[in-house]
Amino acid sequence: RASERTNSAHVSPIKRTNMSKKEEYRRYLEQTGVLDALTKVLVGLYEEPDRPKDPMEYIKKYLGAPSNVDVEGLKRENEKLRQELDKELRKQQKGQKKDGS
Repeated sequence: RASERTNSAHVSPIKRTNMSKKEEYRRYLEQTGVLDALTKVLVGLYEEPDRPKDPMEYIKKYLGAPSNVDVEGLKRENEKLRQELDKELRKQQKGQKKDGS
């Protein structure tokens, strides 16, 4: 039985590191108010008299995220604008090289 206690009490350094990383992350979430906000939104969802059809939308709304936003469309538009900007910057650099020659 003593060997069982020794084995169960022994925690490998790798496992201890993972545990400390998890604890550190939990403290980070707690200190920044994330745990409190998530707890409040889950309690609010639980206390709703009628379950929302889309709980994710409820959570987003509760946390203040804009609704009905086409995230993928915004990503595509952002990428297109970045490409246009890169193209214009390259044109501008070529023009400066010609002027400087």
